[in-house]
Amino acid sequence: MPIEIKVPTLGESVTTATVGKWLKQPGEAVKVDEPVVELETDKVSVEVPAPASGRLENHAVKEGDEVEVGAVLATLEAGAAGSAPAAKAAPAAKAEEAKPAAAAAPAAQAPAETDYDVVVIGAGPGGYVCAIRAAQLGFKVACVEQRATLGGTCLNVGCIPSKALLQSSENYHAAGHDFAAHGVVIDSVKLDLARMQARKADIVGANVKGVEYLFKKNGITWLKGHGKVEGTGRLSVDGKPVTAKHIVIASGSNSANLPGIEIDEKVIVTSTGALELSEVPKRLVVIGGGVIGLELGSVWGRLGADVTVVEFLDRLVPGTDNEVASQFQKLLVKQGFKMKLGHKVTKAEKTKKGVVLTVEPSAGGAAETLEADVVLVAVGRTAASKNMGLEEAGIALDKRGRVEVDAHYATNVPGIYAIGDVIAGPMLAHKAEEEGVALAELLAGQAGHVNYDAIPGVIYTWPEVASVGFTEEQLKEKGVAYKIGKFPFMANGRARALGMTDGFVKVLADKQTDRVLGVHIIGPCAGELIAEATMAIEFGASAEDIGRVCHAHPTLSEAVKEAALGADNRAINI
Repeated sequence: MPIEIKVPTLGESVTTATVGKWLKQPGEAVKVDEPVVELETDKVSVEVPAPASGRLENHAVKEGDEVEVGAVLATLEAGAAGSAPAAKAAPAAKAEEAKPAAAAAPAAQAPAETDYDVVVIGAGPGGYVCAIRAAQLGFKVACVEQRATLGGTCLNVGCIPSKALLQSSENYHAAGHDFAAHGVVIDSVKLDLARMQARKADIVGANVKGVEYLFKKNGITWLKGHGKVEGTGRLSVDGKPVTAKHIVIASGSNSANLPGIEIDEKVIVTSTGALELSEVPKRLVVIGGGVIGLELGSVWGRLGADVTVVEFLDRLVPGTDNEVASQFQKLLVKQGFKMKLGHKVTKAEKTKKGVVLTVEPSAGGAAETLEADVVLVAVGRTAASKNMGLEEAGIALDKRGRVEVDAHYATNVPGIYAIGDVIAGPMLAHKAEEEGVALAELLAGQAGHVNYDAIPGVIYTWPEVASVGFTEEQLKEKGVAYKIGKFPFMANGRARALGMTDGFVKVLADKQTDRVLGVHIIGPCAGELIAEATMAIEFGASAEDIGRVCHAHPTLSEAVKEAALGADNRAINI
C-alpha cells in the first residue's frame, strides 16, 4: 500500500520548515533510509529518508514551499520497481535531538515479496508495543519470542512481579506496624509466603495473557523460537527462514554479573531468583545500590530479612538528584537497611549455611567478610545482543554491546532497526514502549518522536522516588542558571491523613524563563505524581503554569503545585 513520507519532528521548538531540494523524482526507485528531500529551518538542515524501499509516486509539495511538521511531502509505493536504482544508501535525517549516527550502511534491499512487512524480535514492552502500533498502521506484522509467554523480562520476571511483591510486602508490614495508629489493632500477623507468591504468579499470568490477546486482536503472528538476523530483509526463527521489509531488534537486556561470582538462582541470585524465593532469608546481602537491589531488598526486608547493601560508589542510586538520594538513604537506614557504601565484593564462597562474601573498600584497604543466606547480585543490566547474528550480519555494536542506531532507530544495515534496552539510553520499559511507537510511525511515514528529556524514572520502594528532567548537579555542569521550589509532604493535608509524611517535592526551573527543567519527588505515590511534571516538561510549561492549575484538595498532588509556586517564593502552605 502507498506510504506517506511526512515532515519529521525537527526539534523541540521547530514547527515548520522550507522544502530545499528534491533528491528523488516521481517514478524513481529509492531504498529504505535513502534521502528523498532536503528541508531547511533556521536551526537545522534535514534530509528526510524513505521509510521503505520502493518507487516514489509523487511530490505533494514544491521546492521553496513552507511545510509544517507532520505534513505529507510525497507518497511511496513500497516494494515497487522504479525507473532507476539508487546509487547507495545514505544517512537518515539529522535532528536536534538525534543520537550519534551509525556507520555507513552497505547497499542492500529487502526482497520485493516478503512474508511480513514488519518482524519484531522480542516481545517485551518495546517489542510488543512496536508490533501492535505497526499492525494498527496497516502493516502485516510478526513478533519473534522464544519464551513460553509474551511480555519479555518486564512482565515475566521484572517490573510486574516485583511490584506485586512490593505491594504484598508493604501490606504485610503495614498490618504489623502501621495499622494500630489508625485504630486497626491486629494482635497477630502471619506471613503466608506461598500464597503471596501465588498471587504474584496470577498477576503475571493475567498480564502476559493480555498481551497474547492483543496480538490476536491486532492480527499479529507470534513466531515462537529463537530469532537470528541474517541481513537486510532476512532472518531465521529456530533455523526456519523468514523475510520482512523491516526488521526490528527489541531483544532487551540481561542481568549483569561480577567476575568470579557464580549465579545459581538459589543462594546467589539475580532479580529473577530473588522473585522466586520460597522462604524469607534471615540475612540478605544486596550487591549494588541501584533500583533493582533496593526494591527487592525492600520486599525481603519488610518480610523479616536482615538486609545489607554493598555499593561500589559512596552513594545510592547514581544519577538521582543528590538531595533526594541523601534523604532516601536516611529513610532506608531508618527502616533497617545496613549500608556498606564505597565497598566492593571481591569473592563469594558458597558454604553449607549460605554464602561468605569478601568485601573491600573501593579505594583500597583491609578486607572483611559478610555472611549471608542469600546474595542478590544487582549491579545493572547488559544489552541482549549476543547469539542473534548481529555482528555476522554487519550490524554495528558499541563497546557495551548495544546496537548503534541513528535518530530514526535505523542500524547501519538497511531495513534493520533497534529499540529499547538493546540500544543506548536508560533501560526503562516505558522508554522502550515510546521508541516502539515512534519507530512504527516512522516506518509508516509519520513523525514518530521521543523526547528523551521527558522520560520519568521511578523507584518503587517506600517511600517512592521519582524524577524527570535534569538534576541540580546536571544543571550546574551545563552552566544553566536555575531556581528551586521545594515543598515537604509534612505540610500536605492528605499526606498527614494517610500517615505518610516523609519526603518532599523539588521543582527546578530556569531562572530567567521559569521553564520547568526538572522535578524530583521522594514520598507517597511519587510514581503517580511525576506524570504531571513529565507533561509539564513535554509541553514546555513554566513553574507558574503548574502553580496556576487548580489541584483538588486534599490531594498529594497539591505538594507539586506548592513546590512549583515555591520556585517564585509564592508557596501558600509553608
